[in-house]
Amino acid sequence: MHTMKSSTEHTLVKVPEVTLGFWLIKIAATTLGETGGDAASMSMNLGYLLSTGIFAGVFLAAVVVQIKARRFHPLLYWLTIIATTTVGTTLADFADRSLGIGYTGGSSLLLILLLASLLAWHRTLGSVSVGSVNSPRAEAFYWVTIMLSQTLGTALGDWTADSAGLGYLGAAAVFGALLALIAAASFWTRISRTLLFWAAFILTRPLGAVVGDFLDKPHDAGGLALSRYAASASLLAFLVLGVLLFRQRAARTAH
Repeated sequence: MHTMKSSTEHTLVKVPEVTLGFWLIKIAATTLGETGGDAASMSMNLGYLLSTGIFAGVFLAAVVVQIKARRFHPLLYWLTIIATTTVGTTLADFADRSLGIGYTGGSSLLLILLLASLLAWHRTLGSVSVGSVNSPRAEAFYWVTIMLSQTLGTALGDWTADSAGLGYLGAAAVFGALLALIAAASFWTRISRTLLFWAAFILTRPLGAVVGDFLDKPHDAGGLALSRYAASASLLAFLVLGVLLFRQRAARTAH
């Protein structure tokens, strides 16, 4: 009976195992979220508010389909991730720029909301590990937390590159170094793997944000001035190729 129950729970986990391929695809998805969000709000002149409304609708629809799915579908999962990164990009830009909260205020507010989401999730279900995402309620917490982390990452990336004056490459170096430290900690320390996972998940977003800005921002702002459409299409192609090449299996244990 216990074995059958355990097996059933595993089949309900519809998020992927955390592997090197997972992180490579995640960084590509976060970078795509930045260029794609900017393409809609700036290149298409839809503005931050309308773009946020469109991407929020896509995000909500993707989450509903993801929760209703009976098993793990890699393309569906990564589509939902992309939706969180794009809505995170435009939502953070709307709060920071249109509402005038600023990068520091926006980052602080989003950090509080993210920690509140993790706390509520843990108090309600007893765990925030990937391996515990095996019920609709856990999935709802998971996707809300991810959406907040993606939005925080956009604001944090902008703050580091602009307000802190590090520029896009300098900010990318900082976030890359922090991710390297987390990777080292996962190999050589006994720090909670769940804590390390969420720290890495959060930090990949600002890394993707500053890399995306570096690709499409004008030369006088420190970017390469590439077409947002071309950059987004290339990143999407890389992401799809990564999903096809790297074996994607549903998570079975906590991370």
